[in-house]
Amino acid sequence: MKISFRGDYALKAILDLSLHYNKGLVRIQEIAKRQDIPIKYLEQILLALKGAGFVKSQRGAKGGYYLAKKPKDIKLGEIVRLMEGPVSPITCVSKSCYQKCNEEKKCVFRPVWEKVRKITEGVVDEVSFEDMCKQYNERNKKELQMYYI
Repeated sequence: MKISFRGDYALKAILDLSLHYNKGLVRIQEIAKRQDIPIKYLEQILLALKGAGFVKSQRGAKGGYYLAKKPKDIKLGEIVRLMEGPVSPITCVSKSCYQKCNEEKKCVFRPVWEKVRKITEGVVDEVSFEDMCKQYNERNKKELQMYYI
């Protein structure tokens, strides 16, 4: 699995909205600035996230974006799959885009790729954006506690 800028930016946008969950609308310019994402690119990403039901928007001068679901109900794997496609390293072990291989029965690599897929899915499908918010807050708390001379 490889995460492109598109996938990375989508994850950061959802994280930003998760950090501001139930605090009102978040303007696209604010997300772009905090997450260092080009606005034009972020517009496309938010449109895809909206189409998939992860975010909602409100138009107007006081408009912005907000999460359509609770952060605890959004898993990293959902966003990765939406933006990047399957998490399996090869199609012959994929659940969502399986393609039969002529060498499947005797392939010595297939069990390894199945294990990689299962482990990857196990991680990205268990970590929620609520978990990521906790990690974010912990890291920033530690950084604020450091004193510089």
